[in-house]
Parts: sequence; structure tokens; C-alpha cells
Amino acid sequence: MIVTICIGSSCHLKGSREIVHTLESLIKEYKVEEQVQLTGSFCMGECVKGVCVKVDDKSYSLNPSNTKEFFMQEVLGGLENECH
Repeated sequence: MIVTICIGSSCHLKGSREIVHTLESLIKEYKVEEQVQLTGSFCMGECVKGVCVKVDDKSYSLNPSNTKEFFMQEVLGGLENECH
């Protein structure tokens, strides 16, 4: 699974750095380093929605306060679905 976080200037101001750190910590905590690859991207064209994050090809808008919920539902949930 590839998780891409926008690190362009608008998303940076909206907390992309904090989101990256949170996701890195959660990936280590849940020991999914082998299944989840974090990457960064400059502007992904969704600036007005918040920090743009893509899981494979599906887009999400995050902020630092909903990052853990996103991780639990979309990343861990997605990994569980891949295993079945």
C-alpha cells in the first residue's frame, strides 16, 4: 500500500509535517512497515480541502486531528481487506 502525502506549501501550512510524523509513528506502532510505504508529493491539486493524502489512487483530506482515525480506518482497514 502506498500512502502519498502532499507536502506543497498550502498543505504544509495546514499540518502536513505533523501528519507525516503521526503516520510514521502509527506505522511503527502497528508494525506495518513492510506493507505501507509513505511518500511525499508536491501539490496534488486539492488545496482547498485540507492536507491531501492518497492511499494508492483514492484521495482523502486530512488534518492533524483526524490522522489517527484515518490510519485506523483506511490504512489498517485496507490492509485487512488485502489479506482476505
